[in-house]
Amino acid sequence: MDISLMLTSLPKLLGAAVVTLKLLSLSLLFGIFIGLLFAILRLNKNPFINKFAYGYSYLFRGTPLLVQIFIIYFGLGQVEYFRSTFLWVVFKEPYWCAIIAFALNTGAYTSEILRSAFQTIKPGIIEAGKSLGISNKIIFYKIQIPVAIRQSLPAYGNEIILMMKGTSLASTVTLMDLTGVAKYIISTTFKPIEVFIVAGGIYLFMTFLIHNIIKYLEKKYSFQ
Repeated sequence: MDISLMLTSLPKLLGAAVVTLKLLSLSLLFGIFIGLLFAILRLNKNPFINKFAYGYSYLFRGTPLLVQIFIIYFGLGQVEYFRSTFLWVVFKEPYWCAIIAFALNTGAYTSEILRSAFQTIKPGIIEAGKSLGISNKIIFYKIQIPVAIRQSLPAYGNEIILMMKGTSLASTVTLMDLTGVAKYIISTTFKPIEVFIVAGGIYLFMTFLIHNIIKYLEKKYSFQ
């Protein structure tokens, strides 16, 4: 075991972990809005809207994240018309392609988490709001959404951890995230065990932090 390599690799891998956290943060930020939107659409009684939202969720939950990244990064670039549009400014960058793929993927899972949370809200809570003369719009935004978010925290915490580990696929489109830098160090040292032990330890530490933050939020916002 080459301890010196592990020590010299640690600063580089920690720097790459910052890129991983940026990818995760932006993906989750966009993903929560996408998830909330499609969760609301799933609850819509219009069959066309409901099926459209279900189709999005089914598509992105039913295909591998790696395939989605490849289609967005490599596939869209093969369409000549697409390269002539203003969207190409964004999609030609691997960084934004990865974020878009991650956001769409986590948005699909988040929509299902929030949908199930909305459906478990007790009718009495909504009826209590109506009895006070509160409009349906206010009830939804001020009561249903906060309650759904609280109830979905355990499941969403798992989704955050899965998404954090999923960001390792960003290295497949040339991004130098934690996994990408680890692969680069291995290609120059030919010592995968030492490097991946350090990289795995960093991933484990980030998982530990996320787990405890979600656990704290669950305790803080749980119904007494």
